[in-house]
Amino acid sequence: MGLSLLAWTPTLADIYRYMDKNGVWHFTNIKTNSRYKLFLREPGKRPPGYVREYEGIINKASRRFGVDRHLVKAVIRAESDFNHRAVSHRGARGLMQLMPSTAAAMDVQDPFNPEENILGGTRYLGLLLKRFKNDMALALAAYNAGPDKVEFYKGVPPIPETRTFVKKVLYYYGLHNTSAK
Repeated sequence: MGLSLLAWTPTLADIYRYMDKNGVWHFTNIKTNSRYKLFLREPGKRPPGYVREYEGIINKASRRFGVDRHLVKAVIRAESDFNHRAVSHRGARGLMQLMPSTAAAMDVQDPFNPEENILGGTRYLGLLLKRFKNDMALALAAYNAGPDKVEFYKGVPPIPETRTFVKKVLYYYGLHNTSAK
C-alpha cells in the first residue's frame, strides 16, 4: 500500500447571503436563487460593473472633499458593486447608495448620474469624517445608519447590517489601498 499526499490550496470565491423570515443569515458560494445577494467578492476579482471612467470622477471627488480615493472606491464597491443603476430595498440609489434626503442635502439632482452620485456621496462621507474626527469606522457607521445613531450609541450601533457594512468597507479599503494594512 503506497502513501499518497494531497496538496491543499485554499480556494477563494464570491460569497452570497440572504436573511430568512426568522432573521437567520444563509451564506453560500453558489448563487442558487434570487434571494441570495453578493456579500463579498473574491479578492482581486474586478467587480463586473466596474468602469474605468469612474476613476477620474473618484479622483476629482477625493481631491475636492479630502477623502481618500481608496475609501471612496471601497464604499462604492460595498454599496452598489459599481452598478450606477442600483436601488436598495430602502430606496437608496446609485453608486454610493444615496437616500433621497441625503442626495437632496448634497445637491444631487440625479442619483443615477455617476458623477453627481460620487461627488455627493464623497461630500457626505467627508462631512462624516470631519464630524467623527477622522474615525473611519464611525464615519462609515454614520454613512450606513445615520450620524444620530452613532452619537446615540457613542460608537458603531449594534445593528447587524451596519456592523457588516463597516467591516465590508474596511476589508475592501484594505484591498484597494495596500498601505492601509
